[in-house]
Amino acid sequence: MSASAVPAVPESMTIPAVPGQVREARAFVARVLGQAHPHVSLALLLCSELVTNSVRHSGSAVPGGVVTVTVVAGEKVVQVKVTDRIGDGVPFLPSAASAGGDAEGGRGMRLVDALSARWGYERGGGSATTWFELTRD
Repeated sequence: MSASAVPAVPESMTIPAVPGQVREARAFVARVLGQAHPHVSLALLLCSELVTNSVRHSGSAVPGGVVTVTVVAGEKVVQVKVTDRIGDGVPFLPSAASAGGDAEGGRGMRLVDALSARWGYERGGGSATTWFELTRD
């Protein structure tokens, strides 16, 4: 993302990698964006999915592990990044069949893919960052 596309300064918060902290991540995103932001509800949903994945599946999912949430709220683009300690897997889109029926998981990345303008992940230096962007015209 070019600097001109997102002129805002990134704001970050690091939280313990435990399920109860997902709520804190959502509250942080809501504070950064403000309740009047047109993408606040969607950003909260997708951030919750990424943080939940980090808490459950990353290398941070150990006692003392942490997750960092970074928000960049530009005029036309909102980017949310979730960084954790690198784990064995990478984010992927499960098949629709694995996310169907009574399955308890498998829908998070499908939501991120369907509802964000774009998303991706980066790995390096012992950490992994999964991110999404929301845009407005």
